[in-house]
Amino acid sequence: MHRDRFTKIVATLGPATSSLERLRTLFEAGADVFRLNFSHGQPEDHRQRVDQLRALEKEFKHPIAILMDLQGPKLRLGTFAKGPMVLKKGQKLRFDMDPTPGTAKRIPLLHPEIFKAAEPGGVLLVDDGKVRLRIVAHDADTIDAEVEVAGPISDRKGVNLPNLILPVSPMTPKDHKDLTFGLSLGVDWVALSFVQRAHDIAELKKLVAGRAAVMAKLEKPQAIEHLDEIIEQSDGIMVARGDLGVEMPPEAVPPLQKRILAACRVAGRPAIVATQMLDSMVHSPTPTRAEVSDVATAVYDGTDAVMLSAESASGDYPVEAVTIMDRILKSVESDPLYRRLMDASRREPEATTADAISAAARQCAHTLSAAAIVTYTNTGSTTLRAARERPDVRILCLTPNLDTARRMTLAWGVHPVQTEDAHNFADMVQRAVRVARQEEIAKEGERLVITAGVPFGTPGATNILRIAYV
Repeated sequence: MHRDRFTKIVATLGPATSSLERLRTLFEAGADVFRLNFSHGQPEDHRQRVDQLRALEKEFKHPIAILMDLQGPKLRLGTFAKGPMVLKKGQKLRFDMDPTPGTAKRIPLLHPEIFKAAEPGGVLLVDDGKVRLRIVAHDADTIDAEVEVAGPISDRKGVNLPNLILPVSPMTPKDHKDLTFGLSLGVDWVALSFVQRAHDIAELKKLVAGRAAVMAKLEKPQAIEHLDEIIEQSDGIMVARGDLGVEMPPEAVPPLQKRILAACRVAGRPAIVATQMLDSMVHSPTPTRAEVSDVATAVYDGTDAVMLSAESASGDYPVEAVTIMDRILKSVESDPLYRRLMDASRREPEATTADAISAAARQCAHTLSAAAIVTYTNTGSTTLRAARERPDVRILCLTPNLDTARRMTLAWGVHPVQTEDAHNFADMVQRAVRVARQEEIAKEGERLVITAGVPFGTPGATNILRIAYV
């Protein structure tokens, strides 16, 4: 079972995709990675879906990656005594720590970290930026603000503070509890919301302790100021454009997306482009042309994966959304311009043996019109180096570790297979040829470019390149 494309699809699960039959249909339609959004659902819902996905994994004899997405700190207004109200431009309001229901003059905002970080002239955005207020004055317990963009507000609406670093850990007590539960289920990736600094990722990695790969969700402008450090600390990156578009001017998001994807490729970190990719398909069987163009742009930018959120979690057409996304990816990748862009954006390899071998493998595969590049790996680092080269052939990842095989399903162009590590040179070639034929990646008479490390089984020791005939 392999995909006829390089870019991967991440599908978020929810009420619309809760049955084994629906999950099977999503997988067959093209979903490679399944996301569990811990902002919603009960623990038993997530446990059931993990069990169902592991059953599918056995049925299809192919690794399936599960990504758990932690909720993170949600900043919200309190409640209102008389229900929703409409704010008018120029209206003066006070925010405070009093839990008493709000009025037309004061609003409860029970987050002390906001009052610590507030500055005169700063901005408060409510309900995804639909309402905008400017901070006029503040002290330890109150914020006085003036409405700049009018609109309705109501109980528990979200609050954003662009350009402010909040003195708060991205891991809430709920996140700690969810993380323990998710790791007990055996999730493969853990995504951390509202990352502001590399330290946030380091904090999570200590808790995960190697039991899963760690992904940073970039949805705060502050994260961009520390982009390279966050990428270096992370195992993967998610470009969460929804919140980025709230806290930054919307026209700033497209070039930022390109910048993040380019930086991830240089670092060899898998990247996901997420949020509202086919949003109209929540209630429509077809996407808008603008949405199709948006997905295509992410692929032309070189992303490893694109993600569906509400489209597959709670929408009316989850299978159709995956199917259409699969068609978009194949269409872009068949465009000669796509290959020219991948080649033009390739950086010079670092002066290491592993990078030299990976670059040579890509060149050999192209020159010989090989069927695939085969990488032997324990941790996945060899495979990610090969994926960073963006070769014009598929990457067959052979690993003895099921955890590694699952994580590599997210990486560009990678088809992972769990198998024993090679014992010697002859076994290395024979095993690569056998698996490539079994997986229908290579046919008799075709060639494979094989990379591995000697001594066999040594992590990060890629130093061998062999060309084999099938």
